[in-house]
Amino acid sequence: MAVVLALVHLALFLFLWALLLRMVFDWVGSFAPSWRPSGPVLVLAEGVFTLTDPPLKALRRAIPPLNLGQIQLDLGFLVLALGTMLLLNLVNPLAFL
Repeated sequence: MAVVLALVHLALFLFLWALLLRMVFDWVGSFAPSWRPSGPVLVLAEGVFTLTDPPLKALRRAIPPLNLGQIQLDLGFLVLALGTMLLLNLVNPLAFL
């Protein structure tokens, strides 16, 4: 059982890092619209977006963005990141007993 929980912990940890990388790629795309990843960064970006797109799309359908004047805050990303951190903290003590 500990091995399964350790693998779940590792998967959640890697998914959290993928979310953080996605946030970095999104911010770079916002600040430098002409930037396009190439080479190994392109492979990394494709993997990150492939991994994080399905849960984000599902949450974005369920949770609309919060309008703050001319800015829209994506609550789906925030909910997914916080949910992943919560699950990670719940699994962590159980995985390493």
